[in-house]
Amino acid sequence: MIRQRKIELLAPAKNLECGIAAIDHGADAVYIGAPRFGARAAAGNSLEDIAELVKYAHLYNVRIYVTLNTILKDEELPETEKMIWDLYKVGVDALIVQDMGLLSLNLPPIPLHASTQMDNRSASKVKFLAEAGFRQVVLARELSLEQIRKIHDAVPQTPLEVFVHGALCVSYSGQCYVSQHCFGRSANRGECAQFCRLAFDLVDADGKTIIQNKHLLSLKDLNQSEELEKLLDAGASSFKIEGRLKDVSYVKNVVACYRQKLDAIFKRRKEYIRASSGSVKLAFKPQLDKSFTRGFTNYFLYERSKDIFSFDTPKSLGEEMGYVKEIRGNYIIVAGVKPFNNGDGICYLDERGKLKGLRINRVENNKLFPAGDMPRIKQRTVLYRNFDQEFEKLMQRKSAERKLGVVVRLEENKFGFTLTMTDEDDISISIALEREKELARTPQTENIKNQLGKLGNTPFEVERIDVDFTDNWFLPSSVLAEVRREAVEKLLAARRMNYRQEIVSMPKTDHAFPQSELTYLGNVMNEGAADFYRHHGVTKLAPAFEKRPAQDAVLMFCKHCLRYSMGWCPVRHKEKSPYKESYYLVSSDGKRFRLEFDCKHCQMKVYPSKER
Repeated sequence: MIRQRKIELLAPAKNLECGIAAIDHGADAVYIGAPRFGARAAAGNSLEDIAELVKYAHLYNVRIYVTLNTILKDEELPETEKMIWDLYKVGVDALIVQDMGLLSLNLPPIPLHASTQMDNRSASKVKFLAEAGFRQVVLARELSLEQIRKIHDAVPQTPLEVFVHGALCVSYSGQCYVSQHCFGRSANRGECAQFCRLAFDLVDADGKTIIQNKHLLSLKDLNQSEELEKLLDAGASSFKIEGRLKDVSYVKNVVACYRQKLDAIFKRRKEYIRASSGSVKLAFKPQLDKSFTRGFTNYFLYERSKDIFSFDTPKSLGEEMGYVKEIRGNYIIVAGVKPFNNGDGICYLDERGKLKGLRINRVENNKLFPAGDMPRIKQRTVLYRNFDQEFEKLMQRKSAERKLGVVVRLEENKFGFTLTMTDEDDISISIALEREKELARTPQTENIKNQLGKLGNTPFEVERIDVDFTDNWFLPSSVLAEVRREAVEKLLAARRMNYRQEIVSMPKTDHAFPQSELTYLGNVMNEGAADFYRHHGVTKLAPAFEKRPAQDAVLMFCKHCLRYSMGWCPVRHKEKSPYKESYYLVSSDGKRFRLEFDCKHCQMKVYPSKER
């Protein structure tokens, strides 16, 4: 007997529309922002919309997780407690949280998931969270396969959530304070100003410019679509797509792609099964580079690599299409293997490395006629498509449907007939049809099956219809249609009644936190959080950076290392830099940030600099 592990494809939702699209395209769970206090302040949702999403999701056994993963002020806790109860009452399946102060509140029995904002990168930290009662832990994006495996071995019963696709934070999540320092906008409060996507000069201690006006902290986007099986075998149970600010087209395409890839694995590997119900039929072919992308990377899944950064631009490049072969008059001759469409948006990097874009008015074979003025573009320039007109048209229409398989059986009884409908989860309903039996003049079986199989606008599709009659009984089409509609309504109600919302209360524990001292990196904003850590053995506790900025604090902790990117890593490259350290990042407004390279922990630290 194979022991099966449920595997979850977890999709983002900016709003109700995106959430429904994610479900239709194959998500097993959806995460969506709470009305307040989510790590994307711009992606809050009303309680009414969340309730509607829950109702739709639970038909397919899809779970809804609400993000409540900011750090909270003491005065915000009562409002948060009320909001959590409201979310619980509308059927939300779990909350994704960061602030331990929430555990001091009178919470309903709703599961809590430990946000990646908690900086979950060690087995000891994850084990502590599991023992504290967290039902799922979101791991740091920077972890390798081997590190994920070690964490799974430490907590084999705790589902581990890993990011598999989307934008990357250059700093360890929850350990970035540069937005607060520079702009008074805390990333831990959902107001990140995206400092890491800005352009900088890199200068040395003598003031020499090493690199000029490049996006030195901007990373490519994560893409683990070809690594899913390895992640499964390492112990991951939930595959998370980033994108709570992305549009519905992105959600449809990316979710559908990962759904297909996971399902292909499940067919071969019976020890893994999907966590929700229903099958998905697509009206398009998913292609990841047709949605927003800065280029793709595995990040640190296999330790360090050279391809993680996107220095030229923080904007979407899209798919590579070919290159400029020739410029003639009012059109561009291109060489490439992919066809363009009228209305496509294309982009390229000019001779100074700046991203430029244009819209195609008309395509004639390999000739592109731009809308507006001809761009100044050189031969051999690589062209990218960041807006596919035809693909977007597909995405704006109904592009998928999700159906629950049912077996329908119509049989006779001494009072008339009985219709039974059983879905793929073995939920079954029966309807008795009291009616005098009447022999038909012509064969009825095919007409009966045809009428009972008309489930078009419902969440169901017929897998099989059985008609068990002793004779050729007549039933009018109108009667069959009415009993079919009644059966669908009854089965829908039964599915809602049979949905099992997990009931979990956080236990009272006193096991030791892995550290006895917490600096500002502990993100302790309120007294409830402070009491929690003290109760678990923390003897020295500093307040959050947002509450009291620490003197000479590290503003960012980055696994991405510019010295490594330049080929000057003393550990891996054995090369000495031709420039004098310390190095500094200088922004366009003159702000300077000192870089420190911590080779022992293999990370780069970003400090504020008082020098101008």
